[in-house]
Amino acid sequence: MNIELLKCHGSGNDFFIIDEISNTYNFTENDRAELAKALCDRSTELGADGILFVLKSEKADARMRVFNPDGSEASMCGNGLRCVARYVCELLGLKEAIIETMKADLQVKKQEGIFEDIPTYLVEISPVSFNLNDLPLILDKETLINEKVSKITEELAFTALAVPNPHFISIVENEHISSDLQKNISEYLNGPNEFFPDGVNVSFVKTLKKGHIYVRTYERGVGFTNACGTAMSASTLVTCMNGLNEIGMPVEVYNNGGKVRCVVHEKNGRQFIDLIGNASYVYRCQAEISMENPEKFSLSQKEEFTGEIKQYAKLQEYAQEVLKDWMG
Repeated sequence: MNIELLKCHGSGNDFFIIDEISNTYNFTENDRAELAKALCDRSTELGADGILFVLKSEKADARMRVFNPDGSEASMCGNGLRCVARYVCELLGLKEAIIETMKADLQVKKQEGIFEDIPTYLVEISPVSFNLNDLPLILDKETLINEKVSKITEELAFTALAVPNPHFISIVENEHISSDLQKNISEYLNGPNEFFPDGVNVSFVKTLKKGHIYVRTYERGVGFTNACGTAMSASTLVTCMNGLNEIGMPVEVYNNGGKVRCVVHEKNGRQFIDLIGNASYVYRCQAEISMENPEKFSLSQKEEFTGEIKQYAKLQEYAQEVLKDWMG
């Protein structure tokens, strides 16, 4: 089978887009899981944080399914959704669209560049829930907001929320960022444990100044990534709940892969977040794959998007300089 792959990234969080609208691949559920394991393996000449399958939808402009490198399916991916937003809008000749995801149909739209000559898209992150059953998180309470769970760590307080991916977020200081604490907590909560039966995304958030934060995330099914879109969105909401930022005001969110902009909205007692950032293409290629043995694939020559790669490198350099100035 010949499969067309488009390598893309949002904030350095990289994926392969596989277009099932324009192509008839007839993948089974097991095929998608096995493709993710094979193509996302970074010991090969490919490697990525996940695969974004773009399909036809009966109720939206397109449907997105996200598979992690371990073959599990994610309910949402904010950085991936921006890439899919660009792909679908360009494919269908639109400036805005509705994308069906596992838990919600989400609005996406093209935006002015977040940085010079950077393709930029806004995507809606919702629904938001603080009910622990929605993560799920097994505790004898309904919500966990800025509280310590002593069996996890005595050192930090966490807020738990689903957007709809499950997130476990703590506002920290520099010494926590540079320690192994996040790694140890994340590996525990994503292995066999009494709290998160399905695992959880764990984020440490450092306030830089009003309207500017840094987020580092250990992503369920992936590990530490350059950035996680839903984590940056959820983290922005948590800083607003703590009075560090304001609802309705843009927050610049820095990450190891660059930066995005988030705006938290509240309507009728419910929150949703605008996630605004790059949707950059890296290369396009063809992969010849046998689904009986998908890890043994051959590739055509990669067609690189050189201009986009160079321009995003400038954004990354700018973001790293900002972090260096504020965090040392």
